[in-house]
Amino acid sequence: MTATPAVLRANRRRRGLRAWSVIAGLTALVAGLFVFTMMIGSMRLTAEEVVTSVLRLRTDPSVDFVVRGLRLPTALSALTVGLALGAAGTIFQQLLRNPLASPDFVGITSGAGLAAVAGIVLFQVSGLFVSGLALGGALLAALLMYVLAWRDGVSGYRFILIGIGLVVFFEGLIGYLLTRAQLFEARQAMHWLTGSVGQASENELKLLAGALVVLLPLAVLLQRQLRALELGDDAARALGTRTEASRAALLAVAVTLTALAVAVAGPIVFIALIAGPVADRLLGPAAGGIGAAALTGASLLLTADLVAVHLMPTPLPTGVVTGAVGAPYLLWLLATTNRKGAGG
Repeated sequence: MTATPAVLRANRRRRGLRAWSVIAGLTALVAGLFVFTMMIGSMRLTAEEVVTSVLRLRTDPSVDFVVRGLRLPTALSALTVGLALGAAGTIFQQLLRNPLASPDFVGITSGAGLAAVAGIVLFQVSGLFVSGLALGGALLAALLMYVLAWRDGVSGYRFILIGIGLVVFFEGLIGYLLTRAQLFEARQAMHWLTGSVGQASENELKLLAGALVVLLPLAVLLQRQLRALELGDDAARALGTRTEASRAALLAVAVTLTALAVAVAGPIVFIALIAGPVADRLLGPAAGGIGAAALTGASLLLTADLVAVHLMPTPLPTGVVTGAVGAPYLLWLLATTNRKGAGG
């Protein structure tokens, strides 16, 4: 019995060491992908040229134009959107205690899509106005879900079911709007709905980057409350957690990150669904880290953008690649979750 505290401390140290090792490895991977994204293209550049141009350590007009003017905005978009979706996805999955819980399937992304398509088709807006409408639509959809799911608290199972119902409703409205649109407007709406990291403006990127600086550390600070809520409300209360306040704060962080990511790049699917489980596999006993999930999301999206732009016969929107990879994963997840009886 006297050895038990020492064993627990040793296990805690091993989990902490593994978590920090995984985060360090993912950080190096993301940094490498971020630089590599700007190295390849019609004009090949070295890593040194990219880094010195991004950090403004040397002036070379042709290199600076290619790196800062053409490639850096897309790379920054993939990085920030991936970080936001990775963090938001794992918060939803842990909070609702369901591996299928993702912003893609609980109405937030569809709400953003409905608002954006309505703006394009009904009001002929574009650019920053579409992003603003998408942001507002995502936030309104999340608020509607929370109100509909509230019954003396929010149940994860009820939240997911209501979210799926809202997805079907929103998708039906999007389909109706597309049937009423002119050809040019329908093409513009469909391109936005596919999702691409190459369509963000500088102001949108600044807004998302600023939100990440604030919300990612806040999410990490709320990690303890999230782990307590995973045990169930009764256990969380016994541990001194204010369940509804903590749940509302975590949902607000996840919804805001998702809404801003969708506003910047459109509804890029499956990154939020995949990032958390992949990070948990890497973390092992230290599973559940929001920082690791965010970095995993960034690495997945940077890789998907590289494949979409440079490995396809013709450049494709990023959402096409994430959808092609994510759909088989979703089928596998549905099959294994059903066998385990863990579907909620």
